[in-house]
Formats: sequence, C-alpha cells, structure tokens
Amino acid sequence: MTNRIRATYEIESPVGVQQAAEVLAGEQSTGTFVRLAAETDELRDRSAARIEHCVVTGESPTPSLPCRITADRYERGQVTISWPIATMGPSLPNILATVAGNLFELAELSAIRLLDLHLPREVIEANPGPRFGIAGTRDLMGVPEGPMIGTIIKPSVGLSAAETASLVRDLAEAGIDFIKDDELQSNGPACPLEDRANEVMAVLNAHADRTGKKVMYAFNITGEIDEMSRRLDLLEELGATCAMVSLQSLGLVGLRALRERSPLPVHGHRNGWGLLSRSPHIGISFPAMQKLWRLAGADHLHVNGIGNKFTESDEIVAEAARAVQTRVSDEGPAFTALPVFSSGQTAWQVAPSAEALGNEDFLFCAGGGIMSHPDGPAAGIRSLRQAAEAYRLGRTVESHATERPELLSALTAFKRK
Repeated sequence: MTNRIRATYEIESPVGVQQAAEVLAGEQSTGTFVRLAAETDELRDRSAARIEHCVVTGESPTPSLPCRITADRYERGQVTISWPIATMGPSLPNILATVAGNLFELAELSAIRLLDLHLPREVIEANPGPRFGIAGTRDLMGVPEGPMIGTIIKPSVGLSAAETASLVRDLAEAGIDFIKDDELQSNGPACPLEDRANEVMAVLNAHADRTGKKVMYAFNITGEIDEMSRRLDLLEELGATCAMVSLQSLGLVGLRALRERSPLPVHGHRNGWGLLSRSPHIGISFPAMQKLWRLAGADHLHVNGIGNKFTESDEIVAEAARAVQTRVSDEGPAFTALPVFSSGQTAWQVAPSAEALGNEDFLFCAGGGIMSHPDGPAAGIRSLRQAAEAYRLGRTVESHATERPELLSALTAFKRK
C-alpha cells in the first residue's frame, strides 16, 4: 500500500454506496461510461483505482444536493479509494485533480466530501514542505516560548503607505510580535506594495536597531509569479521577514513556485475557504487540503479561531489547528507548520486555543482584541500575554485578572465566546 495514494470520502448516492464507489474509482482512473477495448484486465490491475473500504452509514428519503438520478432512498456511507502513485507521480496539482476532480459532478452522487488523504513517502520526499515552520518562525520573531501575538492592519483597505507605517510604529512600540496585511490589501494604486514595504520596514528596522526585536510583518505579495518574485527581491533587500499569500488565488503550483524562490517564511491565508468547506454535503475538509498546502511550502496556515465570527464550530477549528501540527504522513519528513488563530479573537480565547492544541506553538492574531482595548493597543497585547500566563499557571483568566488590570479590562470590554 505504500506506493498508493488513499483518499477517504463521505458520499450519498441514489444507486447505493457500493455502486457509486465503483463509478468514482472508474471515472478517476482507467474507466469511463463504457468499457473500453484498451482497458484490459492487465491494465486495470496495474493502473485502476481500488475500493479499499466501503461502509453504509445511513440513508435519506431525499437527496442532499440536486441530483439527476432519482430514487426512493439515497444511501449514505464512507468509502476509501486508492490509486497507484505511478499514474500521476508525486505532482501535487495532479494528485488534487485525481482525488478532487470530476468526481464532484458524477450523477451517481447526491453528496460527496473529501475527508482525508494518505500520501506515501514518494510524494512527501518529492515536495519541499515548509522552510521555516514553527521553530524557524520563533527564531525570526525572537519569541522562544508562549503563543506568538499578532494583529492585522485595520481598516483592511483605505490607509496610505505612510498611514500604515504609522500604525505599525504604534504596534511595534506596544510590543507586538507579528503584523500582517489584510488579504484585501496587496498592491493597489492607493497603497502600492513597494511604497508600503519601504515605509513599514523603515519603521521596523529602526525599532529593531533600538530594541533588538524585529517585529515580523507579513506583506501580502499575492500576484502573478513574476510579480511575486520581484516583490520577494524587494522584501529581502529591505530586511523583511515574512511574505503572505492568498492560497486559493495562487493554487498549489503558485505556492510551490513561491516556496522555491522565497528566502522568507510563507504565511498562507485561506480566504475563500468556505466555498470548499461550508457545506457538509460537498467539498473538501481542511485536514485533507492542508496537507497539500504544507507539502507545497506553507510555513503558516490560518485555521480560523475559537469562538470565531464565521460559521465553523470550535470543534472544527480545533481539528484544523491540530492537523497543521500533525505529521503530514507517517512516512517521510513531518513537515509541520504553524497554526494561525484569527477571527474575532480576544483574551477570552487564548487559553481555549492552547487547550485545543495541547501546546502554545501557535500564532494568535487579534485585531479588535488589541486595537479596541479600552486602554490602548499596548494594554491589549499585555492582556493576551497575561491570558497565556494564566493558562500556563493553570488558573482561570478571571482569577488571574484580579491582579492584572489590562486583562481585567479586556475581559470586561469583550464578550465571552
């Protein structure tokens, strides 16, 4: 089995789970709607996908999604399909085309969701993986322990390069570890990346010269391949320590090209993720997709946040965060990455984030939780560090806050989630 890729799906079908699995396996390997003369038994043995596991878990009187084939009942189940690595090689885009390609459109499926992937050593070792990961990011930030505390430039758009740098100066003085561009801000005429990078790095380099701490700023360099390459040259020249990209805009090929070229950690933002994940009836789970992003080279991956402002439950967020820190495969390098909690985060969510992971190796990004603190951004940052301290001491944030005014103000100002 080590030379085969395995994908596990949850499916629903008007023709039954077993038959639907057979159609899926055929369509995504050697078969089509009719048996071909060239599709010999020997060829099938060598190249066809196989059904490794198939179990019925329930049924429904109606289809979960529009379905051209009608039936009295729609059977649900879980199936695992495997493919020989020889048919597509270790290429990530071609693996994705195999395990998450035309199968979503099959008429025999009234629901299908990719749950997980098992990738053999050949795939792992043929791809670069994160260059920096958790340890390398900590070294660059100068944060040897505890959660790394970050924030996002807000308003997302509308600030000039000079105004962005002014905000960065305040945040650096306040003691932040990490700042990132919003995904909506890359290289618009109102705030060109070159101007923004020059202004921001002048501030951060001066701060580092004075204090010895260089705040990590993730510049959003998302763009065409040659544009991103030029932007990396600029960031390296200016002494920047992180490049951010929108993962789904780049795709796996763009991400790997960036990883191969980048001397900086790659901060992966998953904006648009809900399109693939929000429905329980169709799409891809984060534990499956993040393996491909890590293999392509993402050092940091957004996982949403506990008590977030979006639709995902805390359980889904916790599963996503743990997945990023789990070995990408039981074969080959671990390729772990840094989970990034964000979305409506305040001092209330620091301890639950650490509890979800069982460690403090994460980046905790709070926008309003820092900048809207009643006593200012510096107090907001201290409140988050104090919340982390409470977790390490095994204390509740409420009891810890009785002796720490910044934390008490944060707990009072922000709603518990």
